[in-house]
Parts: sequence; structure tokens; C-alpha cells
Amino acid sequence: MKNRTSVIVTSISKPNKVLHSIAKGCGDNGLRFVVVGDISSPEDFHIDNCSFYSLEKQEDLDLKYPGLCPVRHYARKNIGYLIEMLSGAEIIIDTDDDNFPYDSFWNDKNRVLKVPIIETQGWVNIYRYFTDELIWPRGLPLNTINNPVEPYDALSLKTVDCPIQQGLADSNPDVDAVFRLINPSKSIAFDKTKRLALSKGAWCPFNSQNTVWWRDAFPLLYLPSYCSFRMTDIIRSFVAQRIAWENEWSILFHGPTVWQERNEHDLIKDFQDEIPGYLFNEKMCIELEKLMIKKGPEHLTSNLRTCYEKLAEINIVDRKEIELVETWIGDIERAGYYTVK
Repeated sequence: MKNRTSVIVTSISKPNKVLHSIAKGCGDNGLRFVVVGDISSPEDFHIDNCSFYSLEKQEDLDLKYPGLCPVRHYARKNIGYLIEMLSGAEIIIDTDDDNFPYDSFWNDKNRVLKVPIIETQGWVNIYRYFTDELIWPRGLPLNTINNPVEPYDALSLKTVDCPIQQGLADSNPDVDAVFRLINPSKSIAFDKTKRLALSKGAWCPFNSQNTVWWRDAFPLLYLPSYCSFRMTDIIRSFVAQRIAWENEWSILFHGPTVWQERNEHDLIKDFQDEIPGYLFNEKMCIELEKLMIKKGPEHLTSNLRTCYEKLAEINIVDRKEIELVETWIGDIERAGYYTVK
């Protein structure tokens, strides 16, 4: 299976220690490694065991999406997803250019697992299961960070299908600007032994920092462009969760398999970009819950369209997002990957 697994990163960095580490791990384990560039990416980017796609190379692809996706945007990572899903990948691993992989990052992945499952409805601060620190994932509504959670040992064990799996990150994990402004130099080490899944009706944001996707769920990889940078993967996570529920899929969270040496950020700029989430993430998920979502993987793309139509209607994304969603779906459909129904 490993030779049909792809690791995808978007980066404007020169080849750094993280990218070299990922490339070596991919080479040693028989995985493909794709880096999607942008305007500021170095023209001479090269790492062994890595396929780099410059803007020019992206434009030469037999895809319509690259010509419409805004430049200087994290959502250009979608191009890497399209390249690999249409090249026959069975698993896509989503990560970033500042996440060093632990050895466990390269372990074989299992989609169907017997794990503790959270069946409580509503918002869950998943980090409370992995540390005693007061910390919460980026995108979790601030008024829910102290919600009580059922003790880990009291959770029911169930066999669940998890084609989307979120791994945590040690050291400088994915948290919002509020946490970082209050705790400017706090380092976190999460419990590496635990894993648990969310059932239908339990909400928790997940990110693109360390996430594994199986082929059935690939259409849900779509990252929106017409929203703030700090919201794109959070919006994706809520859309994916809502559609997953109707396919009897659970979202798995497990201990860290990477540690982050974070790229430089302006925390006030991050805070500004996260304001839509602080204000509207609860509303967004309430509206998503109301939607009529069709059962069956063959309806993933039409369900994706339904979700983004609603998000544009309530101004979570700009109306221009709909054309990009349609183009994403069209590229998938034209290549015979999925039939839109």
C-alpha cells in the first residue's frame, strides 16, 4: 500500500530541514512526495525523492483548477491533491513544511479500527484527552473550550471506519492566536498512546498539519480559497465531518506523529484572520447540520456543492468560491475519478 501513498505539502520555502526529512522518509518507505509551489517559491527548488510543481508546471497540467485558484494562497495545495488522486494514490497524507515527522509518521495506516468513541453531541475539545494543559484546537469556539468531556476510560469501544484521521503535533501544536498570545512560549507534549473517534453529531475542528485521507474521502480534501488563510482548513474540516456522518464514517484523532518548529507568524495578523471563526463557527455548523446530505460515497461531490452553496449564502465564503468548487468537481469528473450524481 505504501507505494500508493502520497505526502503533499505546499511551500514557498527553500528546501529546508523539514522538507529534506520528509523526502528522505518518503524515499526510505516507498511513498511519493509532492510539493506545490507558489509565486514566491524558488525557481531552482530541488530535493531528491520529491516532485516539485512550480506555477508554470501547474499551468501545464491537464486540469482547469490551477488556472482559477488564487495565487499566494494555501488552497493551491488542492492542485497537489488533484495530481495525486488522479495518479492513483490510495492514501494522501497532508502536512506542512514546518512539521518534522517522528518515526511513527511512517507506520502503516489502518482505516478500520476498534477505538474509544465519543458519542456526545455538540462541541468536543479533543485536546483534553491528550494533555492536562488548558489548550484547544484552532477553530474550536472559545465558549466551548472548557466543556466537560467523558473520561477516556469510560468511552465505549467500537469498530469504526475512519477514512479521515487527524494526528496531533508536539511542541508547537495547531492552536489559535488567542492561545499563543496568552502563552507565547509554551511547548506541549501530547500523549502518544491514545486514539479516539468522533461519532455523528460530535464536532471538533481538524487541520491540514498532520492528516491522513483514504481514497473514498478524497473529494472532501477541497480547501476553500475565498476565506481567510487561517480558516481554510477549518472550514474544510466542518464540511468533511458533516458529509462523513451520512456515510457512517468517523473522524479519528490520535497522538502526535510530528513535532512542529513553527514558521514565523504575526500573531495579531493570525488573530485578525481567525475572527470569522471566533464569531461564526458555531453558526456555520448549525447551518451544515440542517442540510439534506445524501448517503453514499457516490454523492460526495454533489454534497460538497450543497455545503458550499450554503456557506456562500451565509457569507462564510465569498460567492466566487462556487466556481472553484465546480472546477474542482469538474477536474475530478473529467478524469473519471468520480461520477457526479
